[in-house]
Amino acid sequence: MTGAQVPRVLSIAGTDPTGGAGMQADLKSIAAHDGYGMGVVTALVAQNTHGVRSVHVPDPGFLREQLDAVSDDVTIDAVKVGMLGTAEVVRTVTAWLREHRPPVVVVDPVMVATSGDRLLDEDASAAMSDLFALADLVTPNRAELAVLASLAGVAPAAPRDALGAREAALAVARRWDVLVLAKGGHDDGPTSDDLLVSPSGHVRTFRGPRVATTNTHGTGCSLSSAIATLAAWGGDWELAVGGAKAWLTRALQGADALHVGSGNGPIDHGAVVRERLPEPSWTDRWWDDVAEVLEETIACPFLVGLRDGTLDADVFAGYLAQDVHYLLAYERHLSTLASRTTGDTSAFWSAAASGCGAEAEQLHHRRLAGTHADDPVHPTCAGYLAHLQEAADSGSAGVLAAAVLPCFRVYAWVGTRLGAAPPGHPFADWLGAYGDPGFAASSAAATAEVERLARAGSPAERGAMARAFRRSTAWELAFFRMPLAAPAAAPAAAAPAAPAAGRDSA
Repeated sequence: MTGAQVPRVLSIAGTDPTGGAGMQADLKSIAAHDGYGMGVVTALVAQNTHGVRSVHVPDPGFLREQLDAVSDDVTIDAVKVGMLGTAEVVRTVTAWLREHRPPVVVVDPVMVATSGDRLLDEDASAAMSDLFALADLVTPNRAELAVLASLAGVAPAAPRDALGAREAALAVARRWDVLVLAKGGHDDGPTSDDLLVSPSGHVRTFRGPRVATTNTHGTGCSLSSAIATLAAWGGDWELAVGGAKAWLTRALQGADALHVGSGNGPIDHGAVVRERLPEPSWTDRWWDDVAEVLEETIACPFLVGLRDGTLDADVFAGYLAQDVHYLLAYERHLSTLASRTTGDTSAFWSAAASGCGAEAEQLHHRRLAGTHADDPVHPTCAGYLAHLQEAADSGSAGVLAAAVLPCFRVYAWVGTRLGAAPPGHPFADWLGAYGDPGFAASSAAATAEVERLARAGSPAERGAMARAFRRSTAWELAFFRMPLAAPAAAPAAAAPAAPAAGRDSA
């Protein structure tokens, strides 16, 4: 594997339909450590967070077909071997490994589940000997170490304490010339100490805080696949074990927040990755979602004429007349938002409402100068206002805030895209108002307020907010198309619709 190559890691394991253990846990762990995960199924396990209900072992011939399908096509950088179940399965995997041994082989001798269920029959335990001889590292828990120690000729009771675990692990390491990670997760005390023991007798202790949680389902699977991936990346077993243990500690610390199952739940495989990612911005996602509508908006003939100065002045006056109708209602909705929020948020919406009224007075009425002042509300304007009223009637400050936000963001974006007007431009005042840095700052502040509401809301409310934002953005496009469109009908694409519970299009 080259230095930049993402390690291709194969999990040979059983399944867990709840996703916390087995191959499902392996693939999550591999991905969490920036590996490419692959999987070959050794056993179909009916289990949940309370325990194993039944196990179905596919025909060994089919198992070999799965293994060959991978190795015939993909260069494998690491293998993690988990649950094997029967002696025949053990022999099949061992035979394949002899022919296709990758640089890294980690065997998690899955014999006893966290729940206490036996996952390997007696004949298979004896057959594991040849498999261990092909491994670089085995990762038994204390119960499994007792079984392995017995196979290596050490009394099964030996691993009950740290000293006994060290002696048992050394016996196993020397018996099969393999590194042994004797895990201490089931010990008592404030720390969880894992011992990495080599055949030469070198022992390194990896200590971590003991996490107070019962949600430990799949810890062994997850740790071993993480180690395999890190070893494939870095080529050093001590670094791999240390890194994987630190990751597992954080995954255990986040386990209680998952709320998966009512028994011993899974660890949080994504905890560390999630911490490294920027917090998602809902308003940015909504903005990206309407990218096509925005491009249609900036290309509409009304805005092209406005930018070029070729737009008919009477057409522009007709647009402003409708904008006055809109702004009067918009001011009321901003005031409603101020009444539904508190503190600085309420003050922001209140100030925005005042600014909206001032804008209608200073820019629009001055430009109208008596022309179009008595124009009735156009169907497109009426449709947009009906949509805003619907958002207000929802009773949700978040939905209403999302519905009014495009009037900030779209106009600020349009102002930026149209650019500054040259001297003598007939619409310089309008272009200057929406291209002004102060308006851009107001748009950013409004976006921040809506983002706070989105993060505080439930998933259902965020969905309603997303739909309100999407529809308002479509209405903004319709509003810009309105002055040059047929006067009798609003564009079908922006027809008003009640917010739906599921996915919809604007």
